[in-house]
Amino acid sequence: MTDWLDPVLADALNPGTVAGSFVYALLFLILALVGSRLIRLFARRSAAHFPDVTALYFIAQLLQVGVFLVALILYAQLVPPLRSFGTALLAGVSITSILIGLAAQNTLANLIAGLALVLYRPFQVGDQVQLMTPKGLETGTLVSLKLGYTRLRTTANEQIIVPNSVMASVVIIQLPSTGRE
Repeated sequence: MTDWLDPVLADALNPGTVAGSFVYALLFLILALVGSRLIRLFARRSAAHFPDVTALYFIAQLLQVGVFLVALILYAQLVPPLRSFGTALLAGVSITSILIGLAAQNTLANLIAGLALVLYRPFQVGDQVQLMTPKGLETGTLVSLKLGYTRLRTTANEQIIVPNSVMASVVIIQLPSTGRE
């Protein structure tokens, strides 16, 4: 009875056959989905321990994309007909990341500075600060601190939007708080 089953199982577990490549594709997809789900669950459970979850969710999303990319690259390296595609994909991702990095220097600088501001917390939402703007020295209250930009509201109810790369690189005077410690 198992005489006919052995070749079927051998084909299903051989990544060089069509059936085997589908089985491994399904396996890698399931593993990537489970890994992504675990990262999402870990981020949700960890969110209770962080006062500001912006950086946590950003890193979780980045890790989820990374899980799928790693699964795709490993799958392409495992299946013999796709091995050259996997190598080309790896080289293409490397070149693309360099090009994107050069094209988006300001945006990436804002994201990295925003991540540093969220992690190091030199100031918090609600703090009053002074900084130099094109209009001169301005005093404002921090309304929001996101990964790309920081928003301030002045006493004249104007909104100042400052790129985080600027917030991380200029001198900012933090004024004494009125009711907060």
